[in-house]
Amino acid sequence: MISVAIVGVSGYTGLELIKLLIDHPKFELKYICASKEQKSILDIHPSLQNIFEIEIKKADAKEIAKVAKLVFLALPHKTAMNFAKELLEYDIKVVDLSADYRLDLKTYEKHYCNHVDQKNLQNSVYGLPEIYKEEIKKANLIANPGCSATVGILSLLPFVELIDIDYPIFIDAKNGISGAGKKCTQNTHFVTINENSFAYNPLIHRHEPEILEKLKMVKNVKFDINFVPHLIPATRGILASTYLRLKKEIDPLEHLKKFYKNEKFIRIFEKPVDLKSCVGTNFCDIFATNKGKNLYISSAIDNLLRGASSQAVVNANLMFGFSESLAIPTIPNIP
Repeated sequence: MISVAIVGVSGYTGLELIKLLIDHPKFELKYICASKEQKSILDIHPSLQNIFEIEIKKADAKEIAKVAKLVFLALPHKTAMNFAKELLEYDIKVVDLSADYRLDLKTYEKHYCNHVDQKNLQNSVYGLPEIYKEEIKKANLIANPGCSATVGILSLLPFVELIDIDYPIFIDAKNGISGAGKKCTQNTHFVTINENSFAYNPLIHRHEPEILEKLKMVKNVKFDINFVPHLIPATRGILASTYLRLKKEIDPLEHLKKFYKNEKFIRIFEKPVDLKSCVGTNFCDIFATNKGKNLYISSAIDNLLRGASSQAVVNANLMFGFSESLAIPTIPNIP
């Protein structure tokens, strides 16, 4: 068994990591941390009553290194890199769920803050298995993709060679409220979001440069991507509608099926996708149709799983030579 630690268990992604790891046949969750407060895990996540209960400890890299070979960092952006920098001085593999290692230095510092770990930033691997599976297997530090970036990249990836870059790409994403994090704000307050929907950070959201950067690495062309996220009164999930212009007419469904034929966690649908069919799973569901050269892509993921915690466990599976599907959920939360 591989001993595992989670740093940052108080949020939604921390809870999802615990739920995935407690039944994992190869990973044993030995150490859980909070960066500040020390509480009972049941005070934070009462749903774990009679299921999982170990002491929450203050995060300390030296102590973690004594008991763990794998660490998941479920910490806020700008905070995670400080812990990762310390942990990587020991013989430990790290999967970071923040944005701190996802982008090149210039782009990161433009959208976040000064980076304190440029050495490890250069050696990190972007944790999207559909692109970097072989690199993930050899990595010590994984930058787990953002949720909106995951669905955006997976939607566009099959068509990268066919996109007419003289026309802009538009991604309209409808996001469940858990994507905004656990801390309540004016926008996420029940009174605001109930029976309501609105755009936030249109055309300036930080996942837009993440999508751009990764697609440019696949094909050295700068795409004109316009990303507009919306909050919707749903707990979890992202439903994305993507619009673009192709160089030539194709059969988009056949193209998708051929491109993703060997990928376990991509499902191609014959009609526009919905949230309920993928929430609770690691799947990215995709549908596409066209009118001439105009292409519409419908895609959906669970933001807390495929957009965060289950994708992180897939990456960890690959890092240790296990099947990527080991202990990964595939049954949706349909009543």
